[in-house]
Amino acid sequence: MDKLLAGIRHFRQVAFPERKESFAQLAEGQSPNKLLITCSDSRIVPYLVTGSEPGELFVIRNAGNLVPPFGSSASGEEATIEYAVVALRIEHIVVCGHSNCGAMKGLLDPASLSGVPSVARWLGLARSTKAVVDATTPSQATPEERLRRATEINAVQQVENLKGHPSVAAAVADGKLSLHAWYYDIPSGSVTGHDPSRGEYVDVEIAEAPKLVAA
Repeated sequence: MDKLLAGIRHFRQVAFPERKESFAQLAEGQSPNKLLITCSDSRIVPYLVTGSEPGELFVIRNAGNLVPPFGSSASGEEATIEYAVVALRIEHIVVCGHSNCGAMKGLLDPASLSGVPSVARWLGLARSTKAVVDATTPSQATPEERLRRATEINAVQQVENLKGHPSVAAAVADGKLSLHAWYYDIPSGSVTGHDPSRGEYVDVEIAEAPKLVAA
């Protein structure tokens, strides 16, 4: 707690005064054009990885960066997605998984979740991810390869779940919203993106190039 308090003190005395005008503008409202859905993992710092400033990213964080299917429950994720698309008119939604994800480890090894039943129920939302992994991953794949594949597939599956949300479907059909699946590798700092035309993950700048040209 001492470190948190010291951080707040530094923010008040140094960081806030340096950006006082920017914070004054932000106090009037927000207008981000991107929604990032990523994991709760403490090693993921969205603003650092994307080089974003306050007010530029709308963020949802949960274990495994999951998107509950529309209508599956009255969830904060569903409400936040709808608000982002309808009220904020978000132009891009990115689902970003990451290396060594504990949630994906639990998904692949359900027995390890016996002591955390709430987590097990939550990861039940990713059943489709596990089904795809089980059906398509070579038997000789190492545990590390299987985990990475699960994490990459999961981001794509969550993008598919997004398409079932009425606000998202309408905005995508109208050409006002783009959906993206990314993977962040913690030890290397690299970010890759799923390229639907190739059916694989490539460097994120290559994956997003066609969308940037279209925009």
